[in-house]
Amino acid sequence: MTSHAKPLPSYLVQRYHGWKATTWEENKAWYKRLAQGGQHPRAMVISCCDSRVHVTSIFGADQGEFFIHRNIANLVPPHKPDGEHHGTSAALEYGVTALRVAHLVVMGHSGCGGARGCHDMCCGDAPQLEDKASYVGRWMDILRPGYERIKDIADEAERVTALEKQAVVVSLENLMTFPFVRAAVEAGELSLHGLWNDIGDGGLQQYDGAAGSFVPL
Repeated sequence: MTSHAKPLPSYLVQRYHGWKATTWEENKAWYKRLAQGGQHPRAMVISCCDSRVHVTSIFGADQGEFFIHRNIANLVPPHKPDGEHHGTSAALEYGVTALRVAHLVVMGHSGCGGARGCHDMCCGDAPQLEDKASYVGRWMDILRPGYERIKDIADEAERVTALEKQAVVVSLENLMTFPFVRAAVEAGELSLHGLWNDIGDGGLQQYDGAAGSFVPL
C-alpha cells in the first residue's frame, strides 16, 4: 500500500533539534531512567483535544507524571463491552488496571467547540451533526443528558458554559459504570476529580460532588 505520509515541516524539525540539543542533552540521565524503568504515573487526566488545553503546563508536570488521554470535549462514554473500537475506554482500562493510577481527573475548559457543537445539535441548529455518518455528532450524543439539565438556562453564553461543565459531570458519572473503576474507587485505591479551566483568565474550578457545583481553586 502506498503511504501518503510526507516529511515533517521544517519548523518542527528545527524545534526537535533544538530540544534534543538542550532539554534532552541536559537531562539525558532522566530520560534514560524513564525509558528503562517504564512509566509510573500517579494520575490519569482525560482532557479535550483542543490545542489550547495544556494540562502539563497548568500543573508544571514533567514527563512521566501524567497518563493523558485526549478526546473531543473530554468525554467518557458509558461502559459498553460490545467488542467494537473504544479508544477512551481502552485508555481508561489501561490507566486503572495496568498502571493503577491513584487519581483520575476529567478536565473541561472554556470555549469548547465540542460542547458548543452538542448545544447546537440539540437545539436543531447543526443538522450536519445529526447525520449518522458524523463521528463528532455520535460522540457528542454522550453529552445529551447534560444538555437536558441545562437547556432551560435563558442566556445562551451561560447555557454553553454550563454544558462545558456538564461534560465533566457526565463523564464522572459514566466513569462509575465501569466495573474496574467502581471497584478501585470503593476500595479506596482511586479517587475521581472534575475540573473546568477558564483559558482566558487562567482560572481553574473543581467539581464539588456533594454540592453539585464547581468552585474556584
